[in-house]
Amino acid sequence: MSKQTYDPLKIENQLCFPLYACSRNLIRQYKPFLDKLDLTYTQYIAMMILWDRRSVMVKEMGETLCLDSGTLTPLLKKLEAKGFVTRRRDERDERNLIVTLTEKGAALRQEALAVPPQISARVPLTRKEADQLYRLLYKMLGRSVVEP
Repeated sequence: MSKQTYDPLKIENQLCFPLYACSRNLIRQYKPFLDKLDLTYTQYIAMMILWDRRSVMVKEMGETLCLDSGTLTPLLKKLEAKGFVTRRRDERDERNLIVTLTEKGAALRQEALAVPPQISARVPLTRKEADQLYRLLYKMLGRSVVEP
């Protein structure tokens, strides 16, 4: 076989690799800012859902964040132990678990306002490039773009 036969297996020919590496790098950039809030990155994105909606079913949160219940359950238990959320069964359908933001969790939102501009300052993209990337990534996810 020719050398070109194996070109599709070269890491520099993979779309997945730069996405993976950029994702890891960007999430690592969040760490010092989220440490101040006592949140991991995954806890932070869960809290963003709750800051917006105050209360949400775990299933809906998982669909929004592309996370399964095996990831969400321990994450939400930790957020509950910190006093940021409460979890309870839906009275109408006990199969559903509802997560609700507490006052302590709601207060954290004000502190979290400092995070996005600090991260934006570390991303070497123009606003136009960032918007384009945002749209392309949502297209890859097969989701409609959510306008800010």
